[in-house]
Amino acid sequence: MKALVKAEPGPGLAMQEVAQPQVGSHDVLVKVRACSICGTDLHLYQWDRAGSDRLRPPMIIGHEFCGYAVRCGPGVTSIREGDFVSADSHLPDWSCSVCRNGLPHLCANLHILGVDRPGAFAEYVSLPETSLWVNDPGLDPALASIQDPMGNAVHATLVEPVAGRSVVIFGDGPTGLGAVAVARAAGAAVIVHVGLSDFLLDIGRRLGATESIHAKRQDPVAEVRRLCGGEGADVVLEMSGSPAAVRQGLECLRPGGRFSAFGLTNGPVELDLTNQVIFKGARILGITGRVMWETWYQMAGLLRSGRLDFGPIVTHRLPFEQWQHAFDLLLAPDRRAAKIVLFMDEDDQAIGRRGTRATDLRTG
Repeated sequence: MKALVKAEPGPGLAMQEVAQPQVGSHDVLVKVRACSICGTDLHLYQWDRAGSDRLRPPMIIGHEFCGYAVRCGPGVTSIREGDFVSADSHLPDWSCSVCRNGLPHLCANLHILGVDRPGAFAEYVSLPETSLWVNDPGLDPALASIQDPMGNAVHATLVEPVAGRSVVIFGDGPTGLGAVAVARAAGAAVIVHVGLSDFLLDIGRRLGATESIHAKRQDPVAEVRRLCGGEGADVVLEMSGSPAAVRQGLECLRPGGRFSAFGLTNGPVELDLTNQVIFKGARILGITGRVMWETWYQMAGLLRSGRLDFGPIVTHRLPFEQWQHAFDLLLAPDRRAAKIVLFMDEDDQAIGRRGTRATDLRTG
């Protein structure tokens, strides 16, 4: 099969012919229909510190995808051949004390698809059935492929209720944009979106932001206080990983407010702990991944209700063979792309929205 591989240390990727993955007793072989590019994949492409610390080449990368179950191991009970599936990229052991305390997304021995185990930028991927989610057959494959990252946005936003609250989102990348959409779907009263790109801030407005702040042209703290009655926001979601955004987010949080920390910084961040956290009684919640499987049920329900639509976040639909063009778009200095989805079947890419096909699920 063809697969996109991190073949060796250093910048770049390679499209290669590799063997189809093996299927264990409790594994499912999935024929990939669409896959989307994550920030992690960009780090692996560039081979910077965030990418090179963990992955050991050669490795098929990619962890955001959808496809069809085409072969099930003899021990599989919850997935049937022909099911339209996506996956949670976190692969817990389900046996450590953290998993047994109901937190498998924080597993002490966590593996990540496309980093520790061959990933989904390939014609086929093999996964444990415990990591697979069965989609609504009519779900747009582009949206089905981005549920893993959008689950981050759901978890960061809805870890506590936001209905009737003022919510500030720092970050205009895909997860920040997803958080805007989730806050709107969940009934936030005020949604302030802070970013650095006019192109991406415009998408945020289409997703439901009531106010947009360009962080290089405006003072986010002063603007948020003005928009939130002088006391600051009820909820701040830090989705960018910028040290400046972390500090600004805590500063514009009202006393007793909630701060969801999702963005990964490149190093330590200096804070005024006394005034920004302790005297404020601020609640800082670290957010990683999605709660398996509570977040997925929340997301599916919101999508089914029609109140949540991640569609505007998908700015490009391209054939899998155009992967290099996709990475170039996402790494461009004047980036005008949010989420790029690569399709194995060009008919899917052209049509955009299709239900499950009942044709050719063979693996040969």
